[in-house]
Amino acid sequence: MPLLTVLALMALPFLEVWLMIVVAGWIGVPWTLAALVSLMILGFAVLRHTGHAFREVVKEADEAMRTGEQPRKGLLDPLMLMAGGILLVVPGFITATLGLLMATPFTRPVLRWVFAGWAARRMRRMQERVNEEFAARGATIPGQGPFGPGGPAGGPFGPNPGAGASGRGGPGASTDRGRVIQGHFEPVDDDNDKN
Repeated sequence: MPLLTVLALMALPFLEVWLMIVVAGWIGVPWTLAALVSLMILGFAVLRHTGHAFREVVKEADEAMRTGEQPRKGLLDPLMLMAGGILLVVPGFITATLGLLMATPFTRPVLRWVFAGWAARRMRRMQERVNEEFAARGATIPGQGPFGPGGPAGGPFGPNPGAGASGRGGPGASTDRGRVIQGHFEPVDDDNDKN
C-alpha cells in the first residue's frame, strides 16, 4: 500500500500538468489561469477561516481535558477544512477537486463517515496483530483467559475465584481488575495497647 501511495504522489504533478493542458485547450489559457487563481484565493480564504475555528476547537479540547469532560466539537472537521484549503492552494484541478470535497459542508459528513470506518478497521487490525503477538510469546491477552475470548470462563479450572454463576463475579462485575499495587504489610505496635 505505501508503494502505491508513493507512485500516486509521483504521478500527481504529471497528471495535473496534463489536465491543465487539456483544460486550456478546451476553454483557453486565460480562463484556465483565472480558474486556477480563483481556486487558490478560495483556498487561502478557507485556510484563514479554518485557522480561527481550529484555534477555538483546540482551546475547547484543552479546557475539556483539564475539566475531564467530553469536548463538544470534534477535531476532524477543522482538520478536513485545513487539508481542503491546502489542496485548494496547490495549483491543479485534481487537488482542487479533492480540496473542494473536503471543504464543502455537504460532502464533509460523508468523508467523516468514510474516515471513521477506515480508522475503525485499522484499529481492529492493529488489535488483532497485538493479540497475535501476545499469543505467540505465550503471554495472556489483556481481557481474555488463556483459551481466548470464547474459552472456558476463568480457564481450565472453572470460573475465577469470587465469580458468580456466570463466571464474571455477578451482575455488573467488570473484567478489569484495576491497578495492582505490590508491596508488603508491616504491623505497627500501638503504644496504647501496651498500657
